[in-house]
Amino acid sequence: MKIQLVECPRDAMQGLHNFVPTALKIDYINTLLSVGFDTLDFGSFVSPKAIPQMKDTAEVLEKLEWTTATKLLAIVANVRGAEQAVAFDKITYLGFPLSISETFQQRNTNASIAEALQTIATIQELCLKHHKTLVVYLSMGFGNPYGDDYSVQYLVDFTAKLARLGVQIVAPSDTVGSSTPILIKNVFEMLIPAFPEINFGAHLHATPDTHLEKLEAAVEAGCRRFDGAIRGFGGCPMASDALTGNISTEHIIDYFENKNVALGINQHAFQQAYDLSAKVFQYE
Repeated sequence: MKIQLVECPRDAMQGLHNFVPTALKIDYINTLLSVGFDTLDFGSFVSPKAIPQMKDTAEVLEKLEWTTATKLLAIVANVRGAEQAVAFDKITYLGFPLSISETFQQRNTNASIAEALQTIATIQELCLKHHKTLVVYLSMGFGNPYGDDYSVQYLVDFTAKLARLGVQIVAPSDTVGSSTPILIKNVFEMLIPAFPEINFGAHLHATPDTHLEKLEAAVEAGCRRFDGAIRGFGGCPMASDALTGNISTEHIIDYFENKNVALGINQHAFQQAYDLSAKVFQYE
């Protein structure tokens, strides 16, 4: 079983109330780069008015150092951000938050779903031109608290639009922590066989007492790409003030180690990153 582990310091930091100093961000992300994650969701090219915590992404990127084959992912919310991101050779993935909820899409990016799909088509062209890979995060992928239509079949039909655009990685996202093991299993059991050309990831949020059953459901359904955040910090600041955090990376690592699945993690480097994270998140 080959697992792609995605660490999400950007997701964990973006909602902090107080700005994390740039030098500390650089130290933290450089430490994470030595751990051996498949991918690091490290920053974003979005309006500083919307996400002020990430206004220094370009500055951080200039000071990053590689000791492993970890790939960098940057979040973008529009074509302008994508044009900025593709200019950096160090970035492999551009991540775009697309909601299957019309209400939340407007709230998150101030655009309709139809407009967002047009934006994705343009960003996909930019990615292909600049040898990048687009990752689409399907927010509200495991339920819709805003009253818009939701079903697993609707999610499948929605994903078909992305497949027609040639999107290669899609990650249903548990934006507000509404997923259940049964729903997670149903989602991936329908999506993975329907779109064999797409690599599906799981961006799950959970409380400490539900992370195990959610991970287990996704694995049993065939998912092999997982997002996590050290100490379980994170959550979308556009969704709510009361958030369920990301599944903690240490729980994901423990889960797969107990299954005798090798992740290629440097435990010493991970402990250094874990210790440093306490300093980073004191800015909450």
